[in-house]
Amino acid sequence: MTEPLRLSKRMSELGLCSRREADEWIARGWVRVDGKVVSELGSKVLPDQHITVERQAAAEQSKRVTILINKPMGYVSGQAEDGYTPAVALIKPENRWPDDPAPEQFHPTQLRSLVPAGRLDIDSVGLLVLTQDGRVAKTLIGETTSIDKEYLVRVEYTKEGKLPESDLKKLCFGLWMDGKPLLPAKVRWQNDDQLSFTLREGKKRQIRRMCDMVGLKVIGLKRVRIGKVKLGDLPVGQWRYLRADEQF
Repeated sequence: MTEPLRLSKRMSELGLCSRREADEWIARGWVRVDGKVVSELGSKVLPDQHITVERQAAAEQSKRVTILINKPMGYVSGQAEDGYTPAVALIKPENRWPDDPAPEQFHPTQLRSLVPAGRLDIDSVGLLVLTQDGRVAKTLIGETTSIDKEYLVRVEYTKEGKLPESDLKKLCFGLWMDGKPLLPAKVRWQNDDQLSFTLREGKKRQIRRMCDMVGLKVIGLKRVRIGKVKLGDLPVGQWRYLRADEQF
């Protein structure tokens, strides 16, 4: 017999919303199972039961924004820590990119529940995604995500001579971290002191740790792409909305 699942988990699996959104919708009476409203948090369903949501839920979801920011050095991705300012503090009208083509008008309610979908270290710069939309967050950081991310990394070799080709191949595949093998990566030289890294995972300080394993010291790290969305000409410290025609 198939085991019942939490309704919020099943809604997330179906791609309707995030679990947190599901709990909000359930509490508001916006979710029906086999045609009947279910408003009790923690309710369970069988996989073959039919789940629908009221129009209010879809309307609210359509208002949720996703913002791209070129994070400067010295800002943290998420919650404020050790006196450092979170990147969300930069989301204000005067920092919006003047060339942003999106029709949205900024409103303070867009800051409510605006959270980073992925992280970028305090000493790294470049593309950071902040979103109110649980579907976007799940796409970028869910357990089954296959979205790749590209970084430009300035490095300095700490040993004699140049980085051996065999060590460059190790960066692509063969290194272990936290007791597990890393997923295959694409690593190639851009010029004499800069590498391009394309990763499908994001362990804490992963690129810096990978470089350290082969004798490279990271001088600068910039994320330039997440999936199909590029940093492009977005200036440091400025932000823009994810356009309706853009998908990760």
